[in-house]
Amino acid sequence: MKTKYFAVPGLALATVALLAGCAGSGPEPSADSADDEQLSIGFFGFAAANSFAQGVYDGVEAKAEELGATSEFVDSNFDGQLQAQQVTDAVTSGQYDIIIIQANDNLVVQRPLEEAIAAGITVVTEFTAVGPDFETVEPQIDGAISVVDPAVVNGEKLGEMGLLACEEAKADPCQVGYMEGFRALPLDNARTQAVVDTLTAGGAEVVAQVEGGYTADAGQAAFQDIITANPDVDVVIGSSQAVGGARLAAGADSPVLFIGNGSSRQAIEAVRSGDWFATYTLDLYLNGETAAELGIKKHQGEDVEVAISEADLTPSKGIGTAENLEGFEATYDD
Repeated sequence: MKTKYFAVPGLALATVALLAGCAGSGPEPSADSADDEQLSIGFFGFAAANSFAQGVYDGVEAKAEELGATSEFVDSNFDGQLQAQQVTDAVTSGQYDIIIIQANDNLVVQRPLEEAIAAGITVVTEFTAVGPDFETVEPQIDGAISVVDPAVVNGEKLGEMGLLACEEAKADPCQVGYMEGFRALPLDNARTQAVVDTLTAGGAEVVAQVEGGYTADAGQAAFQDIITANPDVDVVIGSSQAVGGARLAAGADSPVLFIGNGSSRQAIEAVRSGDWFATYTLDLYLNGETAAELGIKKHQGEDVEVAISEADLTPSKGIGTAENLEGFEATYDD
C-alpha cells in the first residue's frame, strides 16, 4: 500500500504520512469481463487547446496504452455547462468505462458524475476537486477517486515559498505582494486566503493584494500597481503567466524575488536561471498516469487509493526552488 502526504497548514514544510484509504465500492465487473474487455477512458479535460490539459492527457494516454486500454480527449473548451452535458451524454451512450475529469466548474458537474458512478462508470477527478470544499483531497462524490491539487494546499505551499524567499532577502519585516487570480472565483479566493494566512503566520507583511490574473499583460499591470504603492516590496507571488509579465516590468536589476504558481517549461527555466526564486511544481505527466492507472485498476475490481494530493507525487512536494528542481522535466508551455 502506498503512502500519501498532506501539507501541514502554517509554516511547516514537513508533511505527515497517512495511510491512504482504499476504494472497493461501486459495481465490480466479473473477472472474465475484466480480462476480456478493452476498457475505454474518456478524458474530460479543460480544453484540447490548453497545454496544461494536454500535458496531463499525455500521461493518461501512455498509461492507458500500457495497461491495454484506449483513451480519448473530450474537449469542452473551458465551458462548464458543456462539460456537464458531455458527461451526461457519455452516461447515456455508455461510451466510456472510465471518466477522468478536469472540472471546469466544480459544482455543475457533480450531479452528472454521480449519475456516471451509479451507471457503473469509474470516475476520477483530476487537478480540480469536484464539490464545494477547496481544502480536502478526499473525494466529495461517493465512489470517486480524487487525484487533485486543492486550492488551499496550493496556497499554503505558495506561502511557504514566500517565507523561504523572505529568508533569502534577509528583510525585516519582509514585504510581500500577492497577485491574485480572479476575485470572482471562489477557488481563487480560497487560495488567496491560504497564501495570506501562511505568510502572516510566518512573520511576513502582506503589503499588497492585487488581481493579477493569468496573462503576462495582467501581471505586468498588477506589478506596476504593487511597486508604485510599495517601492520596497521584497517578494512578489502570482500565477506563472502573471509573474512572467511582472518580471519583465521589474527590469533586470530589480532586487524583488518572484514566485510563480505553475511548472511550465518557461517557469522551470526561469527558476533554474535565477530569474525567479521559485515556482509551484507539479508533474503533469505523472498526474495523468496516476489517474489512469487508478481508474483502470478500480474498474477491474482492485482496491486502490482514493485520495492523492498531486504535489505529494513530486519529490519536492510542490516546493520548486532551484535546488529542488534537479532532474525535473516540465511537460507543457505557458
